[in-house]
Parts: sequence; C-alpha cells; structure tokens
Amino acid sequence: MKTIVLASSNAGKISELRNLFEGLGIEVVPQSHYGVSEAEEPHPTFVENALAKARHAARHTGLPALADDSGICVHALRGAPGVHSARFGGEPRSDTRNNAHLLETMAHLKDRRAHYYCVLVLLRHEHDSEPLIAEGAWHGEILHAPRGDGGFGYDPLFLDPLLGRTGAELPLEEKRRVSHRGQALRALAERVCALPS
Repeated sequence: MKTIVLASSNAGKISELRNLFEGLGIEVVPQSHYGVSEAEEPHPTFVENALAKARHAARHTGLPALADDSGICVHALRGAPGVHSARFGGEPRSDTRNNAHLLETMAHLKDRRAHYYCVLVLLRHEHDSEPLIAEGAWHGEILHAPRGDGGFGYDPLFLDPLLGRTGAELPLEEKRRVSHRGQALRALAERVCALPS
C-alpha cells in the first residue's frame, strides 16, 4: 500500500492521519481529491458506519481506503449521542449547537461520566473480507459549561479528570497521546506494520 484514500474531508483528521502514515511510507489522500462524495452513515454502530465509509471510498477509487467513525457516549444517556454525535443538535452540523444541546439534555443529571470512542477501518480493496479494525476510548466526564479554545466537537465540555483539563485545553500533541483517535491510530499502525510485505 503506497497510497490510501481517506474517507473524510475533515482537515484535522487528514493532518493527523497523514502524519502517522508518512512514517510508514504511505501517502494518505482525502477522498475529495478523487471527487468522491461522503457516504451514507445509516447504521447503529460505529464499526458498521466506518466500514460503509471505507467501502464507499474503495469502490469509487480502486485504492485501499481508511475510514473512522467516532463520537461521544454519555453513561446516563445510555450511550447517546453515540453515532449521532455530529448531528446531535440538528442540521446543519454545528459544534456549538451540539454542545448546547448536550448541556440542555444533561442539565439535571448528576452522573456526568462519558467517553469518546473511535473505530478505524482499513480496507485493502472494496471486497476485502478481512478489514483491519482498531479502536480507542477516552474516558472522562461532561462539565456544566465549556472550557478552552482548542480542539473541536465536544472537547470544550469533555474533562479528562486525570489531567484536570478539557480536550479543548490540551496541547495538540498531548491530546493525540491520550485521545480515543490517538489510541486507535497507534493500534492500527501496529497492525499495518505487521502485514506481510
């Protein structure tokens, strides 16, 4: 695999994945470069949605494809917003609206436990029956008000109690070290390195 198409147009994800795979001698190119539209994400699980996105990108480009699906899961909300994290506050997607809706939904809840979850899927081709799958989880709690100016998504509300800072307060390198996506990326890199050449 010399080139992998990334089933995402998210600039942050593209940069993070490029940095990781550059060290493995693999170029990561966003699907938009090939004119591939975003895939539907109709499934109830992260892994099914990631598989659908990777298969869509592989089908339209003929290249190995990488996709992630991730979100925040709140214990007291039985795992919601979960796979609906990006659109929790409605359409069009808005981090500000999503965060406001989460705070409103949790206004009277004492149990603030939550975790970010990420699953990454790498398909060597459209019909790959043995996809490489890696996952990561970042545990913390939801604050009553946002803190910090960095990150994206629910980062201003998500407190890592061990570090005492929100995802939006962490320097990028430290966030990559502890985050759900960082964990999944490292696990996937190990699996890619273990592939027969």
